[in-house]
Amino acid sequence: MKQIAILVPETAVVEAVADPRYLFTAVNEFLKSAGAPPVFNVQLVGLTPEVRVTDGLFSIHTDAVLANARKPDLIVVPAVSGNLDTAMRLNRDFIPWIVDHYKTGSEVASLCLGAFLLAETGLLSGKPCSTHWLFANEFRNRFPDVELTDDKIVTDQNGLYSSGGANSYWNLLLYLVEKYTNREMAILASKFFVLDIDRNSQSPFSIFKGQKVHNDPDIVRVQEYIESNFQDKITVDELCEKFGIARRTFERRFKKATNNTVLEYWQRVKIEAAKRQLEISRKTVGEVMYEVGYNDTKAFRDIFKKVTSMSPVDYRNKYNKEALN
Repeated sequence: MKQIAILVPETAVVEAVADPRYLFTAVNEFLKSAGAPPVFNVQLVGLTPEVRVTDGLFSIHTDAVLANARKPDLIVVPAVSGNLDTAMRLNRDFIPWIVDHYKTGSEVASLCLGAFLLAETGLLSGKPCSTHWLFANEFRNRFPDVELTDDKIVTDQNGLYSSGGANSYWNLLLYLVEKYTNREMAILASKFFVLDIDRNSQSPFSIFKGQKVHNDPDIVRVQEYIESNFQDKITVDELCEKFGIARRTFERRFKKATNNTVLEYWQRVKIEAAKRQLEISRKTVGEVMYEVGYNDTKAFRDIFKKVTSMSPVDYRNKYNKEALN
């Protein structure tokens, strides 16, 4: 049997502990109903026998603490909540336990903001990882050596897995069910839990708010200027002149601060404005395109799809109730 250790961190999101336990135990029941033996032996593993979460509203009683937990084949690191510095401090004793077991053959999967705890181990250095899109900038600043793929829902490399934001962890759980059992069982689980199997991008759900959590005030001023004038045609040279920064220096500093080139940032601001209009207005796609400063329909459609993984029409139909009337 596969030994599954679901950690119960301090400040854990209770659903991110309960849902994987529910899924793995449900798959066992599916297998038994089909006349096959169960595959998963699930333990909740904490630092203490009882962990109070959600400001003390819920208590999770663990099956084991680190000292007496079974050797796991898979460690699941659920999402944490609240202040991340506090969460990392309260859960630091998990770090050597995760590292030791990974080095002796265990796999590790982080759910949503559990990626922060997994990254604290150093195991993700130079490897891809996903987390909630809203915390992408904070993750990059804290772990610059990790290759953050914030548009992805599932990453998988060398026995280290991660999921995107919030409920997208269900897709990672289905991915693991398929890996440890088979495709048929993953499909059955997706139907039982009413989940969209094989969804691979969280881009349609992300909201671009600009990457301003950095230490370059000149670049923040440039970002604010772009966000206030995104409909206009302004060149990089004009920005350099306006803000008094040499072009090579400007481009280097902008990329370092925002993780985007100037053009990429400008495009994301435009597309975010377009998304908002497609969500709330009755304007046509063409009207929205012109409003945010595009004149080429194909270019607008291609960039929109690159950013959101959806066409403008599909995006409007998904989020604008009036568009369907």
